[in-house]
Amino acid sequence: MSEKVRVVLGLKNLPWRSVQIPRLPPKPALMPLTGGYRHTPVMQIGADIYCDSQCIIREIERRYPQPTLYPGGGAGMVWGVSRWTDGELFKLTIGVVLGAKIRELPEAFLADRLPLYFGPNFNVDVIEGNVPWALGQIRAQFGWMEQRLATGRRFMLGDQPGLPDALCYYLVWFLRGRYQGAGAFLGQFAALGAWEARMREIGHGTPTEMRAEEALRLAESAEPETPPREDPQDPEGLAPGAQVSITPEGGGAEVAGRILSVMPEDVAVERHDAQVGRVAVHFPRVGYRLQRQG
Repeated sequence: MSEKVRVVLGLKNLPWRSVQIPRLPPKPALMPLTGGYRHTPVMQIGADIYCDSQCIIREIERRYPQPTLYPGGGAGMVWGVSRWTDGELFKLTIGVVLGAKIRELPEAFLADRLPLYFGPNFNVDVIEGNVPWALGQIRAQFGWMEQRLATGRRFMLGDQPGLPDALCYYLVWFLRGRYQGAGAFLGQFAALGAWEARMREIGHGTPTEMRAEEALRLAESAEPETPPREDPQDPEGLAPGAQVSITPEGGGAEVAGRILSVMPEDVAVERHDAQVGRVAVHFPRVGYRLQRQG
């Protein structure tokens, strides 16, 4: 979800350009940049394209290390928290938001999203019937956040906000904005509610609107900044120059390209597109599969 990246930009107080893309495929202004990756958010810096919030947030922190996203030394383990918030807890939240109004949503939207979130063999009756169970699961896990904040901390890592706050906040924000019963449900958590208000005050930095055509022109006029990098200890034996395809584990279109950089946490592939020329598309290793081509 894009909200956690917007919050990170707010924590850093950064100016940035916002490009709106369609909710449903086709996404003609996005595909030339990503090579087929359709999820949001995506971050573009010239001809370097960062897919998935993992890659985006790590690159923002690398370029703008202050104020840190890891106050009190929370680096490393915070990404373990992201596997919880972006994994099981996100799926539960999606289950509530979609399940509670599944009879009201447009058919085209459901046809696109339900296989993505619930697999190809989804059952509408099961998704709808699971809402009370999913709320019970979320209630227990939001309770863990409540316990953390009830100790008197203003934020998850102490007195300063950091990445764990963005990771947790976007789920509260999503539930509040998309689930009709969120007011009563979230009202059970006093400390979480006060923290939610503090997070809302952080804002999103300074965004300005940008046309998709301008973003494509910027990519066309630039060259990737990513240098070739190799990892001699890579368990899959991946190396710069190898032709690969990359696919999200949860499903989605594959992106094909030539490896430019391979690191323990991230991989970048070089692609050539008729509209934008040469680009480097960055993906996280966690949550994605790479397969050699040829």
